[in-house]
Amino acid sequence: MSFYQKVRKQVIRLGRTFKEAFLNWMDDSPFRWSAIVAYYAILSLPALMILILNTVGFFWKRSNIEEEVISEISGIMGDDTAKSIETMIDQVSYSQDNTLLTILGIATLIYGATGVFYHVQISFDKIWEVEESGNVVREVLIHRAKSFAFILIIGFLLLISFILTTLITTLSEYIQRFLGDFWYSLMYYFDLLFSFFMITLLFAAMFKFLPSRRIPWRSVWAGGICTAFLFLIGKFLLGLYFGKAEPGSTYGAAGSIVVIMLWVSYSSLIIFYGAHFTRVTNIKGNENREDS
Repeated sequence: MSFYQKVRKQVIRLGRTFKEAFLNWMDDSPFRWSAIVAYYAILSLPALMILILNTVGFFWKRSNIEEEVISEISGIMGDDTAKSIETMIDQVSYSQDNTLLTILGIATLIYGATGVFYHVQISFDKIWEVEESGNVVREVLIHRAKSFAFILIIGFLLLISFILTTLITTLSEYIQRFLGDFWYSLMYYFDLLFSFFMITLLFAAMFKFLPSRRIPWRSVWAGGICTAFLFLIGKFLLGLYFGKAEPGSTYGAAGSIVVIMLWVSYSSLIIFYGAHFTRVTNIKGNENREDS
């Protein structure tokens, strides 16, 4: 078989995988699931942001991290929504005057922050056709614990991203000054490639650890790459849409909440498609290994 024929065969196989994942995605009521996740995202967002910022802020100056995160949100959803999220973060606090109140405050914070990932897990289990166990309490506790662990993973990846981005920025200024524009442009593209890798790793970890079944790493990488690619395209298009159409302006004071729910809903559609793509890839991979 020639190189051209091998490439053509792989492209056809990839196209069939995309098609099958799309059909499964459409059969799974993705818009209903994305709306549910968007609703719980609003309830979870302040606590989720606090936990992630505190986790990363343990190693890095929190004010700088919060400024970067709010700037990123502003670029996607607009200044008004970014300011609303910043206000939400500032208003989430708990008393430190009483030990019991402090413990209850932390517990409430963790419970609220894990809400959105808890419901993503439920949708993932439905995609993977995981049977419910008889012990509901045990299942809920495991799901919440996994959600909290995943929040820590996000914080860890965010910390690495901030450190390397800062290092690249510093080196880029030095390189542009002493080595010229070519190497400066090379560092810029390296930064983009690194960002894509971190997003891929995040989605791969999501597809690996959130479902209630063992999934091999070889299956989640394809889904992670596919989802990261679609997510970056969606992020760019949503930024244009929110900037031009301003969908939140119709709802007045509630506009920021609507924009957040729209962004989470659209992003969830991409994530659920990535989960279906991962499952189809896993099934086809198992079939190929059995045939060989």
